[in-house]
Amino acid sequence: MRVALLSDIHGNEVALRAVLADIRRRGVDQIVCLGDVATLGPSPQRSVDLLVELNCPCIMGNHDSFLLEPGLVKTYTQAAPVIDAIDWCGEQLSSESFDYLRTFKPVAELPLGLGSMLLYHGSPRSNVEDILATTPPEQLDMFLGERQANVMAGGHTHVQMLRQHRGRLVLNVGSVGMPFREYAAGARPTILAHAEYAVVEETHGVVGVSLCRVPLDKTAMRDSLARSTNPLCDWLIQQYA
Repeated sequence: MRVALLSDIHGNEVALRAVLADIRRRGVDQIVCLGDVATLGPSPQRSVDLLVELNCPCIMGNHDSFLLEPGLVKTYTQAAPVIDAIDWCGEQLSSESFDYLRTFKPVAELPLGLGSMLLYHGSPRSNVEDILATTPPEQLDMFLGERQANVMAGGHTHVQMLRQHRGRLVLNVGSVGMPFREYAAGARPTILAHAEYAVVEETHGVVGVSLCRVPLDKTAMRDSLARSTNPLCDWLIQQYA
C-alpha cells in the first residue's frame, strides 16, 4: 500500500503539475490532499480543476475555510497583502469550485495495511495548530488527542517534518506550492524553489515514509506569476529570481 500525501498547493499550478508527474513516475495506490488548495498563488481555478480530476479525498485547510467563510481570515492574520490575495483568489473561483471545497473533511482515517493513518491539516483538533519537530511531547499529546493511528499526517506549517512520538510516526508532508525555508510563525517567509509532498508505504506491517522534493522550472514559475494579477505576485516573482 503506497499513498501520496500532498498539502498546501496554494494556487500553484506549475508546482502541482510537477508533483503529479513525479507521483506518476513513482506509482502509488492512492493520493490524498491535506488542504489549502487555492489561495495566495497565481492559478487558483486551474489548481482546483487539477484536484477535481484526481477525484481524491481532501482535508479542509484553514485557507479553504477562509474562502468559504471570508470573515475567518482576520481571526488568523491582519496582514493586508495576504488578505487581499485571498480575496483575489476567491474572485477567480467558479461556484462549482466553492461547492467542491465544501466537500472537504476536517479529518480522515485511511487504512494502511495492518494499521491506519489519521489525516488532518494542522492537527486533528484544529486546522490552524502548528505541529513542529520542536513541539514538546506533552503539547503534542494534546494536539493529537485520543485518536490513535500508526501514522499521523498533516501540513499547514509549510515545513517538512518526520518524528517518532510514543511509537507513532508524526508527519508533515510539506507544501506543494509554497515550501518555507524555515518555520515562519506569522512572519514573511522565504520560499524554496521546489515542490514538496510525501509517500507513505506499508509492507507486511512495517511503515516507511519518504519526504519528497521536486525541482521546479523557475522560468515557468515566473511566467505563471507574471500573467496573474494576484496582489502577491510581485513578491513571489522575487522568490523565484
